[in-house]
Amino acid sequence: MGEQSSGRASGSDKRNKSTPGESAVRKPAVRQPGASRPAAPHTTAPTAAEISPVGKTSAGKKAAVNETPEKPAAAKKAVAKKATAKKSAEKKTAAKKTAPPAGQAPARTAAAKTTAAKKTAAKKTAAKKTAAKKTAAKKTAAKKTAAKKTAAKRPPARKPESRVAMVRRARRINRELAELYPYAHPELDFTNPFELLVATVLSAQTTDLRVNQTTPRLFAVCPTPEDMAAMDPERLEELIRPTGFFRAKAKSLLGLSAALRDRFGGEVPGRLEDLVTLPGVGRKTANVVLGNAFGVPGITVDTHFGRLARRFGWTTAEDAEKVEADVAGIFPKSEWTMLSHRVVFHGRRVCHSRKPACGACAIAPLCPAYGEGETDPEKAKKLLKYELGGQPGQRLKPPADYPGRPAPPMAPPAAAS
Repeated sequence: MGEQSSGRASGSDKRNKSTPGESAVRKPAVRQPGASRPAAPHTTAPTAAEISPVGKTSAGKKAAVNETPEKPAAAKKAVAKKATAKKSAEKKTAAKKTAPPAGQAPARTAAAKTTAAKKTAAKKTAAKKTAAKKTAAKKTAAKKTAAKKTAAKRPPARKPESRVAMVRRARRINRELAELYPYAHPELDFTNPFELLVATVLSAQTTDLRVNQTTPRLFAVCPTPEDMAAMDPERLEELIRPTGFFRAKAKSLLGLSAALRDRFGGEVPGRLEDLVTLPGVGRKTANVVLGNAFGVPGITVDTHFGRLARRFGWTTAEDAEKVEADVAGIFPKSEWTMLSHRVVFHGRRVCHSRKPACGACAIAPLCPAYGEGETDPEKAKKLLKYELGGQPGQRLKPPADYPGRPAPPMAPPAAAS
């Protein structure tokens, strides 16, 4: 019995004894009042890693980190700021690496340059197209406005008139023009048929005023066909230079002077058939000479006469001979010469080519073309020319009954310095 008791006691002592390491790790648990007894601790011997305070494993570190308390908000903000600053520093470093040296423009690739050039060209093309469209729109609007104004100026369309009504209206226009221009006359200065023939040839493509200013010197040098035919061509060209086309005109004058000397005894013939055979002489020139130097009636169809004959509705023809034939069928032969002067006078003074003075026209009620020009009376008065506009006429020596002022002679050429 005694041995058994001692044996038990020794076994019990063994259980109650603990190793020094174990007593350092394990602590007696304190039981709270009312709590159940805790389970008996595990009696398995600890490992060396568990006993050593220094030799913790990585798993133990992670567990320790996970077990740390949550960081406050201020700490989080500080960490975020550091991260942002780090990113900014990295961006700046990258920009410095890619930036070109100081003073050198960044190089662009060829593809980038080509693309930029194409874009610029496309923009310019688009701008040009837009400008062209705007210009075209403005022109169209201007044309529409002009068309509206013209339509507003023109009187209502006349009813179709018969041949008899047209002839009556035409003859009334002639009577009205006779009252308006009782002093109508040829506007070329001359004293004989030869001077009138030469002046008429020179009047092509120029004004009667320029011819009248040129012929005094010419006739002072060569008053007869024989004198003119014997002139030096260069001298003749110099004398008639102010009238324009002087070489062609000098050739015609030399030719007709020689023809008059050789074929007509130095005299101007009085027949249309003979006159038109002379160099530089056509039907219009022949009618001027016949009507004003020989008293033979003739219709002179120049640019003014043809324009007004069409505006008055006497003809629709453009050819001078056709116009002459149409007008000749309307008026008696005795009126042809003076009718020509009256119509030409009116065309030069009132019924202009580009802007007729319709508001100042005495025959406006009889004119089918009324409204093509200025219809306001005050504005139309400013368009009148020569004696009607208070200006000199075209003749240096006009007839005695001419109400206007004589034209001034040509200014002498400036002296060579």
